[in-house]
Amino acid sequence: MRHLFVSDLHLDASTPQANAAFLRFLTDEARSARSLFVLGDLFETWIGDDDDDPAREAICRGLAALAASGVDVAVMHGNRDFLYGPQFERRTGARVLPDPSVLTLCDRRILLCHGDLLCTGDHAYQELRSTVRDTAFRDRLQSLSRTERRWLADAARAGSRAHVRSTRAELMDVDTTAVLAAFEATGTRELVHGHTHRPGEHDYAIGGETATRRVLDVWDERGGFLELSPAGWRRGSVNF
Repeated sequence: MRHLFVSDLHLDASTPQANAAFLRFLTDEARSARSLFVLGDLFETWIGDDDDDPAREAICRGLAALAASGVDVAVMHGNRDFLYGPQFERRTGARVLPDPSVLTLCDRRILLCHGDLLCTGDHAYQELRSTVRDTAFRDRLQSLSRTERRWLADAARAGSRAHVRSTRAELMDVDTTAVLAAFEATGTRELVHGHTHRPGEHDYAIGGETATRRVLDVWDERGGFLELSPAGWRRGSVNF
């Protein structure tokens, strides 16, 4: 029984190689898995469940085919694609997974999250996140036309790039205190997340136990995934 985890693909019409690689991943590596978890930022933007972009529609069809084959597909909101709703679930066959979530997989209790909530040092980002995740704000946003939402998405991307350039790198990484608090609050000792684009494994000592935080790859020049099976954890790569 294999469970696969990816995040931070940032797919759209400007990433044809990554799009093609992910579609191959869905028909190859993922087809023999028990489940696929996409932990945020599958798309560079998602303007709502009426998004009619052809590149994103192709990805939705790929997810639907994987789900139809019997693989459990779960997608978590990211900071770029937080407007998934019921129509997205029907369109893809995927379920929208709450952020954070604790699941038992291969007899392990694992905390899954996108990762941005752990970056508590980036106060400006946390304030923005609180605003855009507010239900009333989301309702107002989705009442706008697709053209207006596309314009706002483009403006948000430009603002995000400017914020990254002007913010110290360590502030955009997770805060150790937040990580330890998440482990303590959930009683878990394994955490998988994305968002930071800093793949790796990090161990923490908690009450005489070792807790491990695993960070997923960003799909940039190549893709990456984590696999959990009864044999343990494995990292894999996906060539573009």
